[in-house]
Amino acid sequence: MRILLFTGKGGVGKTTLAAATAAWLARRGRKTLMVSTDPAHSLSDAVGQPLHDEPSEVDGFLYGAQVDMRGLTDSAWGTLREQLRDMLSGLGLDQLDAEELTVLPGVDELLSLSEVQRLADSGPWENVVVDCGPTAETLRLLALPEAVAGYLRRLPAWRSATVAARSADRFAAHIESLREMLTDQETTTVRLVLTPERVVVAETRRTLTSLALRGITVDGVVVNRMMPSAGLWRGAAASWLRTRRAQQEQVLAELRDGGLLPGTLRTVEHRAVEPVGMEALLEIADELYGQTSPLVGEPNTVPLLETAETEAGVQLRIAIPLAKDSDVRLARIDDDLAITVDGFRRLVALPEPLRGYTLTGAESDARGLLVHLENPS
Repeated sequence: MRILLFTGKGGVGKTTLAAATAAWLARRGRKTLMVSTDPAHSLSDAVGQPLHDEPSEVDGFLYGAQVDMRGLTDSAWGTLREQLRDMLSGLGLDQLDAEELTVLPGVDELLSLSEVQRLADSGPWENVVVDCGPTAETLRLLALPEAVAGYLRRLPAWRSATVAARSADRFAAHIESLREMLTDQETTTVRLVLTPERVVVAETRRTLTSLALRGITVDGVVVNRMMPSAGLWRGAAASWLRTRRAQQEQVLAELRDGGLLPGTLRTVEHRAVEPVGMEALLEIADELYGQTSPLVGEPNTVPLLETAETEAGVQLRIAIPLAKDSDVRLARIDDDLAITVDGFRRLVALPEPLRGYTLTGAESDARGLLVHLENPS
């Protein structure tokens, strides 16, 4: 099974492109589920029929579902919250503290991701196409399993035979399964959708960095709403089209020259009429993919960490895309290297042989960060 996650800045057309991709796959006889975690519920509008919290047939091999956050909060969160409360109480916290700590920020994102996993595993789907929320919400959603897993690894609860241990084990296993689903590039990849505007491209760069820090694979970028060519037309309207298209092409050139683009770059022209319904979506899909499959991408297979010995110690390369103006900060926290890029932070566990080394400096190049470590002995 393949899972494709579509995300992008709000208003760039990711819902339409996700639906078009799902329609393309289904029309070729592949049982496909499209799921929306976007609170705007615009996936129903794109396919021209209502969607519900359980998959329903849209067209032949195409099924659709809309994650119902209110229903999830009322039902699934109760069980998860009980597990957390048992775990925290077993660690010595009194009942009041345990209750307060189970009111977690980010629980909506955790439940959304859990529901996507449940829906993906519960049916005979060959492909699952997910219309995620806008970029900020999606980054919180995709970062949460890694963050929670990091906290759980530091808890000693499951080392003893207690109720807390059993609860921690169940919760940790669930979080780990979500993390594995997201970081398995053979199964899950992200498609970033943007419009050719500098402010959108800037956000896309930050998104690429954040996803790379999480070990989540981006295998393609879709540039939506390209202005059509004016051809041989004349007049004010044709002049405006040429000027606008030239500006868009310049933005794309800067994006390509930045060396940050992962995978395949595809473009879609702006439509005069809002695309709604299967035929309109399939028309977009044909422009988007032509004779190639939407499942074909070019994931970055470079490992996140690589080491090389130097005279002074070791160079640790961290393969993340960086813009020239990225704000990068590094720090040692016990056996981890804390990496913060433009406000996105991740703790990267140092390889065991390097844990006694001292961080002495870092620099960046086209391949990411190059961290210098010295052996104090």
